[in-house]
Amino acid sequence: MKASPLNKKILTPGVLVLLVFMAAGAIAVIARFTGGIGYVTNLSNARPWGLWVGVDVATGVALAAGGFTTAALAHILGKHYYEPITRPALLTAALGYTFVVLGLLVDIGRSWAIWKPIFNWNTNSVLFEVAMCVMVYLNVLYIEFFPIIAEQFKGKVNLPGLLSAFNGLTDWILTIGDAILDKIMWIFIILGVVLSCMHQSSLGSLMLVAPTKLHPLWYTPILPLLFLTSAFAVGYPMVVFETTIATASFKLDSEMNILSPLTRITIVLLGIYMFLKLGDLAVRGTWIYLLDGTYQTNSFVVEMLFGVIVPWIMLLFTKIRNSKTGIFTAASLIVGGVVLNRINVFIVGYKPPLSENVYFPAPGEIFVTLGLIATLMFVYRIVVTYLPVLQESREVSP
Repeated sequence: MKASPLNKKILTPGVLVLLVFMAAGAIAVIARFTGGIGYVTNLSNARPWGLWVGVDVATGVALAAGGFTTAALAHILGKHYYEPITRPALLTAALGYTFVVLGLLVDIGRSWAIWKPIFNWNTNSVLFEVAMCVMVYLNVLYIEFFPIIAEQFKGKVNLPGLLSAFNGLTDWILTIGDAILDKIMWIFIILGVVLSCMHQSSLGSLMLVAPTKLHPLWYTPILPLLFLTSAFAVGYPMVVFETTIATASFKLDSEMNILSPLTRITIVLLGIYMFLKLGDLAVRGTWIYLLDGTYQTNSFVVEMLFGVIVPWIMLLFTKIRNSKTGIFTAASLIVGGVVLNRINVFIVGYKPPLSENVYFPAPGEIFVTLGLIATLMFVYRIVVTYLPVLQESREVSP
C-alpha cells in the first residue's frame, strides 16, 4: 500500500476541543511575555525550572525517539517491512522537536538570545551540546520530511493570487531538491540517529552536576545511559501508541501486522533498560530508600512498577502481542513510565537544599503545556490530511 493524504474534514468535535486548549495556551503565552515568567509560573531562584522543562523539553525529546529508532530499523538495518510506520514516526518526531524549541522559547528568560550558542561556543557545557544537537537534528528532520512534500506537490504547484508567479520556481525547487536528496538521504538518516543518541544521553548528563539536589533513587553516574536506553525502549511503543490512536481516529485499517512484531523488539530494549535500572539500585544500595514512604519514593515505585515491569511482563505473552488492545495498553504504560521518569528526574526528585517549598506548576504553566500539546495534535491532523503520511487503506465502518 502507498501513503496518501486522508482528505478528511478538519473541524471535528475533537479538533474544536483542541482549539479551546490552543486558545488557553495562547493567552498564557501572551501573559508570560507581557508580565514575565514570574507572572505565570511558580518558579524561583531555587526552582529555576519546572513543568516546561520536565514535560515540554525533556519528555518531548524522549517521546520523539520513535523517529530515529524507526529510521534505524527500516533504513539502516534494512528492515523495509517497517517502511509504512516511518513516515508517521518522522512526522511525530519533527513536530515533537519543533514544540520542544517553542517550549524553550517560552521557558528561557531571554528568548530573543536563543541563537547565541550558535556563535558563542562553551565546549565544556553539556547544555551547549544538547542545544546544538537539537538544533541540527530538527533541521535534519525537516530535510527528511522534504521528499513527502515533494511527492505531493511536485508538478502540481498552484499557488494562489500573486504568488502564482512563483509556481515555476517552487516546482523547480521541489524537483531538484527531491532528486538530490534521493541520492544523499542516507547521510541525513545516519546523522539523525547519531545526533539523537548524543542529546538523548546528554539530557541525563545535565543532572550529574546536582548530586546534592537530586534524590538518590534517580541520581546515578549512569544517568546518561539510562536516559539513552529509556529513549530506545520508548521509541517503538510510542509508534504503537500514536499509530493506534491515528488509525482509530481516522477509522482506518489496523496495522497490527507491523505493530505486533515491533513489540518483540521492545521486549529486548525495555528489558535492557529495566536490567540497568534495577541493577543500579542494587549496586549503589539505594534500594533502601524504597522504604521511606515519601512522595518521591512512591513516584519511583509507580514509575518502575507500572511503567517498566508490568508492561515488560505483559509483552512476554504472545496473546497480548497479537491483541490490539493488549499492545496499546502495554505501549501506553511504557510511554507513561518514561513521561513519569522525566518528570521525576527534573521535578519530583529535584529538591534544592535551601528550598523548603514543594513545587507545583501554576495554572499558567499548565495552560502553556496543554496548549503546546493541543497545537502539536492539531498540526498533525492538518499534515496527514493534506500530505501522504499515513498508508492508504479502506475505512473501517463504525
